[in-house]
Amino acid sequence: MNGLRWSLIVGALGVLAVIMALMAPLRADAAASTLGAAAAQSGRYFGTAISAGRLGDSQYTTIASREFNMVTAENEMKIDATEPNRGQFNFTNGDRVYNWAVQNGKRVRGHTLAWHGQQPGWMQSLSGSSLRQAMIDHINGVMSHYKGKIYAWDVVNEAFADGNSGGRRDSNLQRTGNDWIEVAFRTARAADPAAKLCYNDYNIDNWTWAKTQGVYNMVRDFKQRGVPIDCVGLQSHFNGNSPYNSNYRTTISSFAALGVDVQITELDIQGGSPQTYAAVTNDCLAVPRCAGITVWGVRDQDSWLGAGASPLLFNGGNKKPAYDAVLNALNAANPGPTPTVTPTPPGDNGQIKGVASGRCLDVPNASTTDGTQVQLWDCNGQSNQQWSSTSAGEIKVYGNKCLDAAGTGNGTKVQIYGCWGGDNQKWRVNSDGSIVGVQSGRCLDAVGTGTANGTQIQLYDCSGGGNQKWTWTGRS
Repeated sequence: MNGLRWSLIVGALGVLAVIMALMAPLRADAAASTLGAAAAQSGRYFGTAISAGRLGDSQYTTIASREFNMVTAENEMKIDATEPNRGQFNFTNGDRVYNWAVQNGKRVRGHTLAWHGQQPGWMQSLSGSSLRQAMIDHINGVMSHYKGKIYAWDVVNEAFADGNSGGRRDSNLQRTGNDWIEVAFRTARAADPAAKLCYNDYNIDNWTWAKTQGVYNMVRDFKQRGVPIDCVGLQSHFNGNSPYNSNYRTTISSFAALGVDVQITELDIQGGSPQTYAAVTNDCLAVPRCAGITVWGVRDQDSWLGAGASPLLFNGGNKKPAYDAVLNALNAANPGPTPTVTPTPPGDNGQIKGVASGRCLDVPNASTTDGTQVQLWDCNGQSNQQWSSTSAGEIKVYGNKCLDAAGTGNGTKVQIYGCWGGDNQKWRVNSDGSIVGVQSGRCLDAVGTGTANGTQIQLYDCSGGGNQKWTWTGRS
């Protein structure tokens, strides 16, 4: 082989080596190697509960620091820990968890402000207006200490009864008056406007259960009346008495359709099934407003259920099959979530276009008659397809006719009607592309998943289908 040819081959191999070296990191980076990093690819978090008493365990802190990007104090921010004596606050252990989290680059969820459990003796001895004031003072005291530092607070915890009533739990807080939850949320909003405010509970994972429906109805009522609530926390302690159900995704999407985030706050699965862990993760990933997942402990030995229940993702320092199932699901998620609908600013006009159909929300024959049901039609830019939003949540056409729901049930026709300010004429435009009636909690829906000209528009339970997703464009 002559020298020139050899030089050319060597040179080519050198270029190829450089190309391969550049390509290799790109392949490695395509899949994140930790839970927090993998969740962040889709704009979510993956967190864990941290106990101050375990921060001296190097195996524990190594795993927690490496894997998670959100922290919840397991017990250190609860009522008995933060206000052991009335008016005397103690944040020593809460701050230990908070400081460890921040020093390790993590955000923090606050847990919990108002709860019938883990009350100190002095609070248990109160009732009526004295207890109500103590609750308000406690919320103000704790939130003031952490103001501007906490991503989300579980403002109220476990206020609904188990069983088939769908009603409130009988507790000393409930006996101060049925408005106690609303008061807690209003107090919390004033105390720290930057924090997301969550209602948190267990056994509200199965959509068919009365307890789930009770909480759903409360959240819907709060949103309709302007009570400040930003998120619902599903504890999701899955076991033989409360197993994972395939309607879990329906639960997440239904709460999200009310205009709140959903956070899976205390996940553990008795037996540690990889398939169930993957299903829970995929259900969250399927709903843009599912903000993230927190597992309730780092290792099986740290679980409140005991190591024998095998409920978490690590056994000692070892990753379990469930860990791989979760990581793979997170890495398979699409990047995002990014809003697919941007509400037109109040007063501006634009077309509302169906994602599945590519056709526009249209008033048939440019009618101005009250009660005319709207439909899908080829976009043409005419006045009967130009919709404007108002700060009150109305969606108007012609300037004086509102998008109006003729009722609240599935199949209710969506029509135009003279604007009068009712909740059946108010809508929430969500980041997942859905447009949800304030009064009904149901989605703007193209009948029968239709896409053709003339397909009528109705209310229907939110399902996440393309016939319930819309984009709001500028004037054509």
